[in-house]
Amino acid sequence: MKISNRRSRRAAAVVALGSVLALTATACGDDGSGTGGDKGSEGSGKGEIVFWDNNGGVRTEIWKEIIADFEKAHPDIDVQYVGIASTEYQSKVDTAIQGGGLPDVGGIGAAMAAGFAAQGALEPLDDRLSKSSLSGKLNESMVESLKSAGGGDALYSIPTSANNGVLYYRTDLFKAAGLPEPTDWDKFYDAAEKLTDKDRNKFGYTIRGGAGSIAQALDAMYGQSGITSFWDASGEKTTVNDPRNVAALEKYVGLYKKVTPAADLNNDFTKMVAQFDSGTIGMLNHNLGSYQDHVKAFGDKFRGIPQPTGPGGMRVQVSNPVDGLGLFKSSKNKEAAWKFIEFATSHEENSKFNKSAGQVPSNNDAAKDTWISEAEPTKLAAAALTDGSTTIVQLPYYLPDWNTISKADNEPAFQKVMDGKSAAKEFLDTMAEQLNEAQAEWNEQKKG
Repeated sequence: MKISNRRSRRAAAVVALGSVLALTATACGDDGSGTGGDKGSEGSGKGEIVFWDNNGGVRTEIWKEIIADFEKAHPDIDVQYVGIASTEYQSKVDTAIQGGGLPDVGGIGAAMAAGFAAQGALEPLDDRLSKSSLSGKLNESMVESLKSAGGGDALYSIPTSANNGVLYYRTDLFKAAGLPEPTDWDKFYDAAEKLTDKDRNKFGYTIRGGAGSIAQALDAMYGQSGITSFWDASGEKTTVNDPRNVAALEKYVGLYKKVTPAADLNNDFTKMVAQFDSGTIGMLNHNLGSYQDHVKAFGDKFRGIPQPTGPGGMRVQVSNPVDGLGLFKSSKNKEAAWKFIEFATSHEENSKFNKSAGQVPSNNDAAKDTWISEAEPTKLAAAALTDGSTTIVQLPYYLPDWNTISKADNEPAFQKVMDGKSAAKEFLDTMAEQLNEAQAEWNEQKKG
């Protein structure tokens, strides 16, 4: 898609964003409609609150268990649970922001925080957190990821979990080949080559070329280059097309068809995971969500470890997917809604939730619980986020056009790079131009 077409589309989005921000700033009353601009009220701290789960079905049972615990501890508050499929959640909230019917509490992940906050729908939670029993007890990198995702000025979601990136590898294949664990990028590339035997349909790695490819490519780029910020010192120019990142991407896409299946060009995560679990692949980059699939496929003949380390033994990752709970500004019972958020992210409940989800707890005490050691990838991911070995590069989720840039505009372009029809530098220069333009408009809007 040409930048000129994108510019007009983004300009319209920025105008709309400005209007929303202006309306939010001047809103002076509650008309009872439950739309994004409503101020809501603290309420009595009792009665009914509504909770929208942003991963309904998948997480319904564990949320119902947590709600039952909450209602037992707070018999004067009833929580109405509404499970919404993750694929439908954003559109449902956007519709409610405009037309009314927002809940009191909702799941707010990093990718959604900026859009909802920009429409004036979310309550800033910094003050509530600082005065609560959670103060100082939440994983700082998760809090920072959500604050950055919301635009950096306020925290609009209390983290519940992180679904960290993991390098899964077949321990039996590595042992048979006499290979060391792929703990750094040199060992990773060496293993990918030595585990490949095309004549026997054996490949060292599976690379993501379909939906979701950009996030994985960024992870590989920054992990190898060691660059620790998405923007330069001025905050105006992205580091995406830094020569070190260009070289890293060239090396990474060079794996395609050399040590990976040709089908990878179109593989999303479900196809990629299924391909790895078929037994013909040595390594896979995915997140904690597929761990149980690999257990079913291989038993104890695989491991899931944090991403490889780069220059100086430091691990650099792009924003780990962080989920959380937000308080909608239009709530008529914010006091009760906050009690629910505080309870759900407390030690015991956060541990219970993440044990069910197989993800990294946001509560630092929960991250020390015994079940963590039973799920090794989760244990290692939790340690990597807290032991100082990992630097997180915060992605600009706050940009109104981020999803378009990182998906619609550039996933097809990335496939051309993989297939040798376009150069890595050309691809990253184009993406950088799009990002710099979006950042400039964002900075200008904030000044206004």
